[in-house]
Amino acid sequence: MPDLLGAANPVPGYDSSITNRNIPVSPDNTQIQNIPDPSRVVGPDGRTEQQDSSLSNSGGKVRYDSNFQTFLQQLRQTPDLAQSLARLLQGREGTVVTSGLSEGIASELSQALEMMKMDQQQLLDFLSGQMKAGTRFSGALFALLRNAYARAASDGVRSDILQFLKSYSDYSSSAHIEGNLLRNLAGMADAMPASWGDKLREMLAQLQNSIAAGDRQGGLALLQQKVFPFMSAYVGQTHDLGTARGLLTLLTLDVARYENGSEERLLEFFHQLRGYGTLKGTLGKLDDKTLLNLLHSSQFTQTSAANQFADHLASAAAMALRGEGNAEIQQIFRQLVSAMLINESVYMPVSHFLIPIEMNDRKLFSELWVDPDAEKEGRGGQSEKCLKLLFKLDVQALGLFDIILMSQNQEVDLRVSCPEGVAPFSRQIEQALAQILSQNGLKPTSVSVRKMERPVTLTEVFPKIFEGKNSVNVKV
Repeated sequence: MPDLLGAANPVPGYDSSITNRNIPVSPDNTQIQNIPDPSRVVGPDGRTEQQDSSLSNSGGKVRYDSNFQTFLQQLRQTPDLAQSLARLLQGREGTVVTSGLSEGIASELSQALEMMKMDQQQLLDFLSGQMKAGTRFSGALFALLRNAYARAASDGVRSDILQFLKSYSDYSSSAHIEGNLLRNLAGMADAMPASWGDKLREMLAQLQNSIAAGDRQGGLALLQQKVFPFMSAYVGQTHDLGTARGLLTLLTLDVARYENGSEERLLEFFHQLRGYGTLKGTLGKLDDKTLLNLLHSSQFTQTSAANQFADHLASAAAMALRGEGNAEIQQIFRQLVSAMLINESVYMPVSHFLIPIEMNDRKLFSELWVDPDAEKEGRGGQSEKCLKLLFKLDVQALGLFDIILMSQNQEVDLRVSCPEGVAPFSRQIEQALAQILSQNGLKPTSVSVRKMERPVTLTEVFPKIFEGKNSVNVKV
């Protein structure tokens, strides 16, 4: 039978039938990788479960066998956030409108630069604002639920508490979810032929009206009863498995969150919690109106200066990554967004804060990582709980500083790595830092200032990041 799919003139030496026929059978060859089969024990092969070795040899390729290992790989490869921010905002207000910046990006960055001008009290407010805005489950209600979850004797109580928290998470993210719904629908309409896209844009306009009127149920009905059947018919007739179908998957997830975050669903889960005997005495005093007022007045929902700075930076990044700006500006913003996503990952066990300020006519770009449950070797060689902080400061005209602080009760251990130009003054800096700690009621047990040999890595200071290796990590 002729090989109709093959080349008319096969290349000598590349006949697939001959090549396959000459492959030697070697069952003991460890270079062969067997198909993983959990139901039986397979022969030895070249596959290894030690994933650290493949990290260094992966050449920057994305890992597909483990979500956590991919996080560690990206953490190592992500550039320093403070240095990237310094590259972007190192000029003054007059130089922000430089070549490569569009008018919109320049406007957003100018407003961000204005917000960086702070005194000591404003810096404290900015930092506390970030802490409040970064903690969604804060306040007396969630503290009570944490205690109830820890003391719960049945899995049913724990499951219902988690369901309520998940509903609250979607409820408090309603504005973000609504934005995702509109953006995904617009992207789907743009990726479809005009005959289909125009009809989807009509539905998009109806959804915008429902969102503007606060009609969540009407918006859900439109999505579930009109948009999904319409897209099902589109994919079935055109067999389009490209951008439109991919965005439809994201739309489905957002619709599920939008439905789960409705006020009715939130109150339904709350009523279920209130029925348990262990929670009835405390939650029974809260009616529906009081609960909603309590959630609306939480620290997370209140606008702070930290949120406004992040909003300006995010808006500028969105415009740059959409193509407004030259390649260098896009690369900086891409690094900034990547670093922020990695530092706020669910796999990051420490809190992360960004502190860009301008004080005394000098700009300072700092990152702060905090671990309130760190461990250090105490008396007798036993581990003791302590508070550990890592500062990374990029000070204008001075350079990069690494500051590691460990605090237990009133005792403080402080280590500073400074630029070469600051090292000759290390003794004076040590005395000044010890004096500052003493003035604030702390006991400096050790204060050292040394020239920086190399920037310290996050995993060196917080080895507990690697604890995620003890869990099962699967990437689908």
